[in-house]
Amino acid sequence: MTLNRSEFADKRIAILGMARTGMAAAPVLRALGARVLLSDMESSAKLGPKVAEAWTLGVDVRTSATPEEALGDSETVVPSPGIPRDAPILQLARLRGMSILSEIEVAYRIAKAPILAVTGTNGKTTTTMLLGEIMRLAGRGTWVAGNIAADEVKQSLITAASQADEDDVIVAEISSFQLEWVEQFRPKVGVLTNITPDHLNRHRTFAEYAGCKERLFAAQRPDDVAVINAVNAPARAIGGRLRSRLFWFDRGNCGGADSACVCGGRILLRWCGEEHVLCRVDELRIPGMHNLENALAAAGAAIAYGIEPEVVAEALRAFTGVVHRMEPIATVGGVLYVNNSMCTNVDAAIRSLEAMGRPTVLIAGGADKNSDFAPLGQAIARSAKHLVLIGQAAPLLESAARDAGFEAISHADSMESAVRIATARAAPGDAVMLSPACASFDMFTDFEARGEAFRQAVRELDGEGQAA
Repeated sequence: MTLNRSEFADKRIAILGMARTGMAAAPVLRALGARVLLSDMESSAKLGPKVAEAWTLGVDVRTSATPEEALGDSETVVPSPGIPRDAPILQLARLRGMSILSEIEVAYRIAKAPILAVTGTNGKTTTTMLLGEIMRLAGRGTWVAGNIAADEVKQSLITAASQADEDDVIVAEISSFQLEWVEQFRPKVGVLTNITPDHLNRHRTFAEYAGCKERLFAAQRPDDVAVINAVNAPARAIGGRLRSRLFWFDRGNCGGADSACVCGGRILLRWCGEEHVLCRVDELRIPGMHNLENALAAAGAAIAYGIEPEVVAEALRAFTGVVHRMEPIATVGGVLYVNNSMCTNVDAAIRSLEAMGRPTVLIAGGADKNSDFAPLGQAIARSAKHLVLIGQAAPLLESAARDAGFEAISHADSMESAVRIATARAAPGDAVMLSPACASFDMFTDFEARGEAFRQAVRELDGEGQAA
């Protein structure tokens, strides 16, 4: 990799963590002329092949690193987004007066291509993927990157930024963790899908969490565009404070200029004094009111960027969704099996359950993120046929469901067992959906592994599955 020298040339940079972000940032910064120290607190034995891979990058590699060893004599720190702001190593870096930059901040500073960035609690991945499909259909060289974990497009923003040409476009999913250390990061178009309580095991308060999301727009100028959900109160409040040009989307009410809504069963968009009817709502192939909001957000961002309405409409009609997100796996014995492993919070689980439109046996549970499960318990009482619980949060979910008057509850100690129990409770015409409302780390390495375990358990069911 050869890049033009930049502000990072000859800088001493400590990259903390040898997971996805660190392993992506190290070769890019090395190619930019930086002197890179790549470290991890884990041992070489636990890191495995990553250590050998790291040494091939031409950087200083340190494992089992103490904070002092990990920082060395560096002047700038690029931490893994998994490291909290109050971690001792970052406290030490601040005490030393070191500059702390997130990987997306570095990516923005080196990018030649414009960045369209999507954040929010729920809908980020679907909106990002749909926006990327619109850009591709419009003939733009498109890089989908960032926090996105869809199997086929995993790519760090810094990797895309180092490779995209100025005529290309980068569509990036951005998390609250990534936004903790930004300064100049300035997307040409920024999207806020919604904000509901999440990651409260990391962020001390909901206000702190929402404040991280707001940082997506902090460096935007009046000629940049902020696409904001008018239905969601925290997002609406953020929109009222921004200096960028506002584009509101609302699945119900139609606003004034620069907005998207539903009118007469059709998606209606207004921009620069013109009005465009894009498509009928029933032409969308992604189910649920939440996905209607995602479609409005992606359409607004695309047209604000200058994509022709006809192209946007075609992409809306064609888009079929994202793996691990309301993903139909198979129909077995007349029962539809849906993989929604990407659902890792309460609000997403509620929206997904309400979108099913048929009796649904729900598989839920995992690692708790200090969530309030009471609203999900009420949604289960309204919409679920049976609840199968897995993981550490199972007792909390059971309590929430029983408090709402729901008693049809089973427990399972593995995904295979959960699928078999759910199958026994389902009848032809029903659905079995994995929608955990929790993180995966108590039982699985990540939500993709959890989703694949669900897929495999469905494959192993007796009887012949049909493509869903």
